[in-house]
Amino acid sequence: MRLRSRAMCPTLLSLLSLGFYVSLRNWAAVGEYEKLSLSAWPSPVVPLGQTVTLQCHSHSPLERFRLFKRDGKRRLPELQGDHFNNFTLGPVTGEHAGSYTCSEAYWSAPSDPLQIVVSGVFKKPSISAHPGPLVQQGDNVTLRCHSLVMFDKFILHHENSTGHFQRHGEMLTGGYAPADFSIGPMTLVSAGTYRCYGSLRRSPYEWSAPSDPMDIMITGLSKKPSLSAQGGSMVRSGENVTLVCSSESAFDQFHLLREGVNLGRHLAGGQSPRRALQAEFPLGPGTPAHSGVYRCYGSFTRSPYSWSNSSDPLFLSVTGSTTSTCPSTMDPHTTEEAQLSQAHSSTWYIVLGLVTAFTSTSIILAALVCHWCSTQNHVAIMEGEPMEARIVNGEDSIVTISPFGEML
Repeated sequence: MRLRSRAMCPTLLSLLSLGFYVSLRNWAAVGEYEKLSLSAWPSPVVPLGQTVTLQCHSHSPLERFRLFKRDGKRRLPELQGDHFNNFTLGPVTGEHAGSYTCSEAYWSAPSDPLQIVVSGVFKKPSISAHPGPLVQQGDNVTLRCHSLVMFDKFILHHENSTGHFQRHGEMLTGGYAPADFSIGPMTLVSAGTYRCYGSLRRSPYEWSAPSDPMDIMITGLSKKPSLSAQGGSMVRSGENVTLVCSSESAFDQFHLLREGVNLGRHLAGGQSPRRALQAEFPLGPGTPAHSGVYRCYGSFTRSPYSWSNSSDPLFLSVTGSTTSTCPSTMDPHTTEEAQLSQAHSSTWYIVLGLVTAFTSTSIILAALVCHWCSTQNHVAIMEGEPMEARIVNGEDSIVTISPFGEML
């Protein structure tokens, strides 16, 4: 009996060890199974004054869950207690910024932390692309974030054609130094809309307002369209200017740029005589400001950040005035008559000018002759006739003075 007991002890110990090992495996599996995750909709970056919905996810249906704020300025009273399905946070202020986790109301391991960032606390920075926002496939582009606010860090966010919004990177800076983010080699995944934010070291979850969007396009994935100007590229001021972009490729929209500045896009709305799809860009009455170098691109609405190669450049020149004389395309006989009429008019103006000049000269000469004659007559009278003068004395007597000065 004792031998049997001794023989059973190792077996029992082995079974207990195996059971304990299986229990540990099951415990680990249950813990992994019960690991929760926390998400934010529509985005964990929340503009100041807006709301965000937090939802705790699990493999098994959750009836209730709890939210915990791991850091920040102070605890939030609205997080106390159990929450069902989801929880709406906001309107958010700087106090809502921080790191959050969730767990089941009774027991579970906490979820991984989720950072809720409140944007719009500071003024927006600026963003620029170097050498430009149109990037050939395989090339690089540098996005520069800079601001007059002394941010300690710049954060770059990227949104692609599917609407996926993610943090592309962040860079520490000092003082007013900008942050340069290198993007490339350029692919379809890299193209999209970029924005940058600024933050301070003392409040890492409070960001500035987003910069203006910077659309980065990848070019060169399809053949170039052609660009032309209705009526020609030489336009007089005041005449309507319309540029036409066309392509034999099945583009459904075209983009017009003037010396690198995007002037907008138009949907393909017709066909050229060669049955090519085209879009017209009316620029209105031409002014010298419309002069410049134009290019156009084609793209598809399903892939808005992928553009074709650039069209050949179009040099548009707007000069002069619509009231000035223009070369005529009339009948040759009519043109000859007009030229003769202009010649006769010119001869008449010349003759009229000569007559006017001759008449004016004659009048001036006649006036001079008359003046000279009157002067000569006056001198002759003074020298040839006696001069008499009446001098009235105190007795009213009249004294006659001869030409030789003697009184008579």
